[in-house]
Amino acid sequence: MTPILPKATQPTTTQPKTKLPGTPPLAGATRALPPIETMVRATLERDASYEGTFFLGVTTTGIFCRPGCPARTPRRENMVFFPLAEEAMIAGFRACRRCHPLEPRGATPDWLRSLLEEIEQNPDQRFKDGDLRTRGLVPERVRRWFQAQHGMTFHAYQRARRLGRALGEIQNGGDLLGSAFESGFDSASGFAEALSKLAGVTPGEARQSTTVVVDRILSPLGPMIAAATDDALHLLEFANRRMLETQFLRVVRATKGVLVPGSNAIIDQVRRELDAYYSGKLRTFVVPCAMPGTEFQEAVWNELRQIPYGETRSYAELARAVERPTAIRAVGRTNGDNRLAIIVPCHRVVGADGSLTGYGGGLWRKQRLLEIEGARTPPPAAGATSKKS
Repeated sequence: MTPILPKATQPTTTQPKTKLPGTPPLAGATRALPPIETMVRATLERDASYEGTFFLGVTTTGIFCRPGCPARTPRRENMVFFPLAEEAMIAGFRACRRCHPLEPRGATPDWLRSLLEEIEQNPDQRFKDGDLRTRGLVPERVRRWFQAQHGMTFHAYQRARRLGRALGEIQNGGDLLGSAFESGFDSASGFAEALSKLAGVTPGEARQSTTVVVDRILSPLGPMIAAATDDALHLLEFANRRMLETQFLRVVRATKGVLVPGSNAIIDQVRRELDAYYSGKLRTFVVPCAMPGTEFQEAVWNELRQIPYGETRSYAELARAVERPTAIRAVGRTNGDNRLAIIVPCHRVVGADGSLTGYGGGLWRKQRLLEIEGARTPPPAAGATSKKS
């Protein structure tokens, strides 16, 4: 397949196809590109929400980037678009060193990996700026990465991990003060203050609280956020969804829990199942899930899980299936309240005319998910043509 070019000469340099590291490829490798004007606009606006949709090649530099790259925006006549990173490489483009298009968005960079491994091995250890410098790391760079990926500074992330460990000990019957000191807090008051800021509970209340661990899961369509207790998955959302904070609050209320960074067997399982799903090897998720709601909400969510892989239903059909044929709008709102993206497949619900409507993760993601499942074919790229090479 040749790339789409607005007004540019195709590069002639080629190199062997390379298997890329990271997340599994989308099922059905080669796919159509969005309309060219859409890609140009996304490039000019550095719109990272188009992650996974296309890659941009710059003919004057021979470099290719992901959408939203912070590098200087090229002139339109020098833009070349590819559906896959592999195809950009085959056309002779090199990966950008600023946005790292060969890595899944949000992947841990090589320069930071050893530090995170140290934290995992010893979460009670506290790294100060001087400790980072002795490891050849720039504290400001570390802080920016954690702020972008976790919504908190590196030092706040360390406190949250230590706090999560202390909570686990307290909930297993451990002494409050002993758990605080063993987890690296200098005083009981420091522990209480950190717990109040992160979880909104006192140390005494923490004994009755449920720990809900929160972790990122990388995917070909962008990072996802998972939240789980030890026995069930409570949330799975794309990281850039606007309702994410609201969904977290609902999980906290439903579980009477506190959210802490970390992972567990449930999140590990959903990560494996998502990898298989995106690769086209899994049709039914079996990870234990919990998503309490009203009687109507639970009826709609249960019916969503009955829609077969590779098929779609209209909102009206879904309303009739839950015996509320006039509640089409309520069905749409309940779809939007779904906290388990992909697993509870609200992406399989379309308009009466088959059009794509109402998906919190973005309509382009809804299109891609239906393409993976074979329920929809890629649309032709408007305003441009591509030909077989």
